Amino acid sequence: MNRYTFLSATLVLAIAVLSLNIPPQDWLSLGLKRLSTKKLAADLIVKNAVIFTSDASMPVADSMAIQNGRILRVGNYSSLQDLVGGGTKELNVEGKVLVPGFIDSHVHLIPGGLQMGRVELRGVNQKEEFVRRVKEAAGNVKQGSWVLGGGWNNDLWGGELPMASWLDDFTADNPVWLTRMDGHMGLANSLALKLAGINNSSIDPSGGTIAKSTHGEPTGLLIDAAMKLVLPSIPEVSVDERREAFLRASNLALTRGVTTVVDFGRYFPGASVEHSWEDLSDVYQWADSSGKMIIRVCLFFPMETWSRLLELIKKTGRALSDWIYLGGVKAFADGSLGSNSAFFFEPYADEPHNYGLQVTDPESLFNMTAASDKLGLQVAIHAIGDRANEMVLEMYRSVALTNGMRDRRFRIEHAQHLAPGMAARFGEQGVVASVQPDHLHDDADSAAKKLGVDRAQQGSYLFHSLLASNARLALGSDWPVANINPVGSIKTAIQRIPHGWKNAWMSSECLSLNDALIAHTISAAYACFLDSELGSLSPGKLADFVILSTSTLDDLAEGSVTVEATYVAGVQAYP
Repeated sequence: MNRYTFLSATLVLAIAVLSLNIPPQDWLSLGLKRLSTKKLAADLIVKNAVIFTSDASMPVADSMAIQNGRILRVGNYSSLQDLVGGGTKELNVEGKVLVPGFIDSHVHLIPGGLQMGRVELRGVNQKEEFVRRVKEAAGNVKQGSWVLGGGWNNDLWGGELPMASWLDDFTADNPVWLTRMDGHMGLANSLALKLAGINNSSIDPSGGTIAKSTHGEPTGLLIDAAMKLVLPSIPEVSVDERREAFLRASNLALTRGVTTVVDFGRYFPGASVEHSWEDLSDVYQWADSSGKMIIRVCLFFPMETWSRLLELIKKTGRALSDWIYLGGVKAFADGSLGSNSAFFFEPYADEPHNYGLQVTDPESLFNMTAASDKLGLQVAIHAIGDRANEMVLEMYRSVALTNGMRDRRFRIEHAQHLAPGMAARFGEQGVVASVQPDHLHDDADSAAKKLGVDRAQQGSYLFHSLLASNARLALGSDWPVANINPVGSIKTAIQRIPHGWKNAWMSSECLSLNDALIAHTISAAYACFLDSELGSLSPGKLADFVILSTSTLDDLAEGSVTVEATYVAGVQAYP
């Protein structure tokens, strides 16, 4: 409506009002009422779908109306007809299942994207293939250049840990660094050890281990905080490489139906705390300002930098845009099971004198947690072993008592191995269990060897027990540790049948299909304070959704479905 039309309409309205003897003070309200009766029209109506909403008030529907990237209404098709306008488009899903955009509650997005361009050792089940892949990569780089890669899992070839000697014959002129699939151990060749100044007299740093032979010589393996000894020698990844990695990773996420990730970045034991901040400015804010964001990210930062995050949130709020959210802070309590550095009450069965590692000094961890929480920051702490989980739960209890009651949503990342009765404490204390079902594939065969059969059977991956305690369960992948693939993750959580097994690993801990979907959608959103914007197909929320290649939800439990299309803010983003 141009201003002349508006003035004419106002004049006609005024004459009409005068002729009806309406008091002047009511003229404006009457005019606004007439203008507001313009029909509300949807941009898009999705119809003929089997919609799993993740919204308890309307769990299932067949149609959905969207306007300006948000959901107007969900229901049956006839109930949306008043929202059809001249510009409304319709999308006929032809009876397929439609779910909220999946939220991956734990990823390392840029490292995952970088790994896509490096030596890929995931799934390698023979020492000879491990060596072959590294040799091939070394033959394709210039003399003096680093050979980087990761994803290896020694348990797949019988448990023997790799050594620098496996690689030295063909990498004499190229330093090598290859991280284990869990990110808590890496292999350096002899040249890389030399560049890092690691030799027979080197001592273990706090929170880490330099593996040595019986003769006292470094084998090439560095565990947890010991990795920081070699990392400074590796050339920094350029801004362009990180941006390309982010774009690769984002596109991969969309193919898997992931529209939001909780990103813990390039922060891990031994790494610089500056990486997360560099990536915020160099990559995420660059992508946002240049229109290259295609998935939403909720960023967590190293707990050591809590005061910096607090100042940023004071200036900007938690939402930098509809694409970037500032989540909170993260720290590490222990290492990983695969690296024998997860912290347990009892020693490892295959290393009777080893109880694991406390990666962060407990007093320092408590003080940082208390300071972060007191000022309103969400706290997430990595804990895998039962003793590490106990330590973090007790720390959270003490901090909550000291700082007072509020909606804080403390998180424990992984929560893989719990002592008897510990699962109940998650619900009692309101602690979110951020778990990764596909990790059980990697641990299934080795857990009994490392922990003994009883400990492995009774306390590992207690998904159902956690839910039964009224804990919030948020599912994720820990990509690139495991594949970013919610459909596969849901199948694993429901069936719990590790690769090569015929039966479930503790069938009593299987999730229902409904619980697994909720944990990858609305509970995942709750776990990072985004449940008012994301996680369910509810009126007012952002219209992120996924169309699957099936017409029945039950097929999800079998993992036989694929992602046919991914929509972000009501716009098709994949394919």
